[in-house]
Amino acid sequence: MTCGNPACKCAKGERHGPIWYLTVTLGRGRTTGGIIPEEKVAEVRGWIENYHKVKDHLEKISEINRELLRRARAKQRKHKRKG
Repeated sequence: MTCGNPACKCAKGERHGPIWYLTVTLGRGRTTGGIIPEEKVAEVRGWIENYHKVKDHLEKISEINRELLRRARAKQRKHKRKG
């Protein structure tokens, strides 16, 4: 990655670094990102960990909801057969 400064060492082929870069997927084919300052890396990792925990919990809730819907449909079909 180069910074664009013609007087910088990166303009001569030397690299900056390490550089921490966060990429976030916003939707189909849409991403955004930015450089994370080294002093913020641990904090951002914590945010990412929290995101994964929330996502896991939401998936568990969705699984429960799908099961409830499945049971409701099965009960409805069973009720239709009797009537």
